[in-house]
Amino acid sequence: MSDSLKCNAQETAACCCVDVGTVMDNTDCTASYQNIFTNRGEAELMLKMLTEKARATESEPCLIESRLTDVAGGVELSVDFTFSCQAETMIFQLGLR
Repeated sequence: MSDSLKCNAQETAACCCVDVGTVMDNTDCTASYQNIFTNRGEAELMLKMLTEKARATESEPCLIESRLTDVAGGVELSVDFTFSCQAETMIFQLGLR
């Protein structure tokens, strides 16, 4: 998710449409996930599930960078999924909702 959001959409008065190119400019191709689990097994299971979803979404290999860190109260899972295009990133994110 981008730290800044471009708000320069060109809206057409006749149909209240927005050019998709102004919303999806292919600059944000990384989806990130972070959560704390009670144990490493739960975190690894979530990583497996997320990886399967990413592989089902990708058209070209998705770069998956994961970290498991012991923290107070459990294990923190942090994962970055970098897709080849922004549309795949959005499809992946929507699929997690």
